[in-house]
Parts: sequence; structure tokens; C-alpha cells
Amino acid sequence: MNKMARTFNKGRNMASGLALWSSLLHLLVLVMCVQGTGGRKMSETQDGDGHETTHTEHARAHHPSSHIHHHMDPSFMIFFTLEDLKEGKTMAIYFPKRNPSKSPHLLPREEADQIPFSSKHLLHLLHFFSFSQDSPQAKAMEDTLRQCEIEPIKGEIKSCSTSLESMLDFTRGVFGLDTPFSVVATTHLTNSTTNFQNYTILEEPKEILAPKMVACHTMPYPYAVFYCHSQKSVNKVFKVLLGGEDGDRVEAVAVCHLETSQWSPNHASFSVLRTKPGPSAVCHFFPADNLVWVPASTSM
Repeated sequence: MNKMARTFNKGRNMASGLALWSSLLHLLVLVMCVQGTGGRKMSETQDGDGHETTHTEHARAHHPSSHIHHHMDPSFMIFFTLEDLKEGKTMAIYFPKRNPSKSPHLLPREEADQIPFSSKHLLHLLHFFSFSQDSPQAKAMEDTLRQCEIEPIKGEIKSCSTSLESMLDFTRGVFGLDTPFSVVATTHLTNSTTNFQNYTILEEPKEILAPKMVACHTMPYPYAVFYCHSQKSVNKVFKVLLGGEDGDRVEAVAVCHLETSQWSPNHASFSVLRTKPGPSAVCHFFPADNLVWVPASTSM
């Protein structure tokens, strides 16, 4: 237990900040070129119905089998249709502004593997991290573990990565051992603190011609966990330059899923877009701390 405690403390005490997160992204790209980021902090002051629950549900919104009672929470205003993806289109979009200095970082595999990651060990984990069973942190951990243990839908493969190495191994397994790959992510070009506002597409969106993609979403946990998945159905990846009402500028990554027949009819996107599972495309923007992996030979 002492070794595990030292492991977690080491992860929590790593240097942080915007520069570190940017460096991590560049490091990931460099690693992929040679071989040819994290969850939210769970402080004791969190409210059970506050920001962290919103973040949990936002992450779950990307999972096609999720059942979410969102009641049109602004954090679900990330969805749009393929027809919306054109210059001059204005949409209300939610972009969470998260402070990387308050977020834990990916642990090295040898450290992450020492900490159990299973709902079977939830009580032990709550004791280890000093969270009470009825705390919002306990609820967030339970939700994350449950989402990670749900069986994938037909045509989907998934993995919850607790280390950089496990994320790269999963991505390599999707693309093939001999296929180099790189990462793209949403970039905020200004320092706006507004989470939810109208954005206008400032120029024609640029499609990233990727035959396959792996999306990795941050999940709330005491250390960084990424929910990574890939679907066999046809997907399109785009870079979209957006301008907000308050002058905010965002180079956003968006993905359009062209086949949703295997998705749960209760998925939040269908309520937002007023559509149903089937051939109707569902598109969504990615927050800045999510990653999209594509083959390195992809036209970007």
C-alpha cells in the first residue's frame, strides 16, 4: 500500500500547466514519428450535481451506448449534423475551459499498473484515495469504472487507458503494428473563459482523410484515465476554425459518425438533433483535453 501511495503522490505532484499539456501533445506526435492527455481533479469541494458530474456526462455523451438524462444541459451542445458543417454557419457550442494545473497527468505504465482499476475494487480504491462512499468523488469513480467495463457495441473496440503506454498500445492495435500514427486535438487560440456561446464557422472546414481513427476522451478519476474507442462504421474527421461571440477563436476537431444504427436510442445526440439511430450522421466537437489519433500518412 505504501508503494501505491508513493506512486499516486508522484503522479499528482508532477509539474503542470498549459505548457506541460502542449509539450505532452508534441511528445505524443514525436513518439509516433519515431515508432513509424488527463482526467479532472477530484477535490473535496466538488458538488454532487456540479461541474464534475457535468464532465462525467460530457465524456459519456461520446459513448454510443450511454443512457443519459441530460434535460438539454448546455454541456451536451456539442452535437451537429453534417449539413451544418459549412462556412458561415452559427451554432451554440459548449467548450469546457479546464485548467490543466488542476488536472492529474498520465502515469507511467509501471506505476499505473500497481493500482487496481476495476469496480470490484471500488471500496478498496475509495479507502486508498480517502473518499467516502457517498461522496461525489466516489460517484464519479464508480461511473468511470462502469463506463470502462460496459461491453462495446457491435463494430466497436474500446479500452480505458491509465497510462501513455497503454493508450499507444491500443491505438497501435487498431491501426496495425507497422502503421505510424499521429494525434490531433482542439486548440483554443484565445483565452476566453466563456464555456457556452454562439460560434460561427469562419472558413470551409478541412477534412482529415483518415481511413481509421481512435478517439480518446478524458474521464473523471484521481489520476488521468482516457476512454479510447474506434468504430468500424464510416467516420469523418475535420478541423474547424470557429469564432465566438466574445471574440474567442477555436481550431476545433470534429468527428462525424455516418452510421448510428447500433447506438442507443437514448443517446443525448438524438435528443439534441431530434433524430434517431440509423443512417443519419451525428457530428460532435471535441474538448481540448480529448485526443483523436489518425494514421500519420493521413492528409491533414
